Amino acid sequence: MASPLPYNRQNALASTIAADNASSIAGKIVLTTGVTQGGLGATFVQEIAKHKPALLILAGRSPSKVQATADKIKSDPESAGVETRILELDLASQRQIRQAADEVLEYPEHHIDVVVNSAGIMAGPFRTTEEGIELQFGSNHIGHFLFTNLIMPKILASKAPRVVNVSSDGHRASGIRFDDPSFQNGEVYDQWEGYGQSKTANILFSTALAEKLGSRGLRAYSLHPGVALGTSMSPGFGEEDLKSLKEFDAKIGWDKDLDFKTLDECAATHVVAAFDPRLDGYNGAYLEDGNLSVNGLQPTAKREGDAERLWELSEELVGQKLEY
Repeated sequence: MASPLPYNRQNALASTIAADNASSIAGKIVLTTGVTQGGLGATFVQEIAKHKPALLILAGRSPSKVQATADKIKSDPESAGVETRILELDLASQRQIRQAADEVLEYPEHHIDVVVNSAGIMAGPFRTTEEGIELQFGSNHIGHFLFTNLIMPKILASKAPRVVNVSSDGHRASGIRFDDPSFQNGEVYDQWEGYGQSKTANILFSTALAEKLGSRGLRAYSLHPGVALGTSMSPGFGEEDLKSLKEFDAKIGWDKDLDFKTLDECAATHVVAAFDPRLDGYNGAYLEDGNLSVNGLQPTAKREGDAERLWELSEELVGQKLEY
C-alpha cells in the first residue's frame, strides 16, 4: 500500500505531528476518553491543546483525575486559553454511559468533530462490567460502541467527522468469541485472549463505522500506539505480567519484540488518525508508527463478515438496534 504520510517509527512524535497538523486542529471540537495523567489520552490532548482547538471534551470515570489533565492544559502557556469540559464516563456501566451520552447531546455546541476512544484496560484477573460482560471486552469495546453510537448525531453534524478507536497489536491474541465473549463467565478465561478480543473489536468497530457511515462523511480509524509500560492503562504491569505475555506469544507463534515507546511516540498515531487530512482516502484503515500499517493487521481482524457480526453482537449486548 502506498502511503500518503511522511511519518515513520524514528520521527513519529505527537508533538511534531500536532504542529504539522495545526491548521486541521484549530477550531475543532474534540472528545477524548481515557485522559488520566500519565496515559496516552492525556498526552494526546495536551499536545493538540497547543494548536487552538475550539473545545476539548475530556471524558473519564474519575472527574478528579480528568480535572488534573484539564489543569495541566490550563497551566501550560501554549494552551492556557483553550476551553475544556469534563465529562464523567464509566465505560463499565451502560446505565452511566447513557447518562453521559444524554449530557453530550444536550451540549450547546451543534457538533463534535473528532471522537478519540483512547480509554482502555489491559489484562488482569477476570472481572465484569455492571451488566456481567467480561471487563476488557465490555469496557474497551462495548462501552465505546454504545457511547459513540449514542452521540452519533453530534458527530455526523460535523463537516468532517472522525472517530478513532485505539487498538493494539495485541489484537493478535484473539479474534471475537462470538458464542462466548465472556469466557463462560470466567471459567475458561485467559487475560491475553480477553485483551486480544477487545483490541480486535476496536479494529472491527472502525471497519464497520467506515462501511456504514462513510457515505455520510464519517472517517473511522484504528491504531496500534506502541507499548508504554506504567501508563494509566496498566499501572500495575510488572515483570510477571511481561513474562506471562511472552509465554502467551510463544504459544501462538508470535516472535516480534514488544514495541516500547515514550508517551510522545505512542500518542503520535492518535494525532495522525484524528487530524491528518491525507488519510481521507483510507477510510477504515489500521495505523501504527504514525502511518498506515503495512503488515500489522493480523488474521484475527481480517475475517470476512466479522465486522458486521460484531456489530450485531454488540447491539445484542447493549439491548438496542443501532442502524444507519
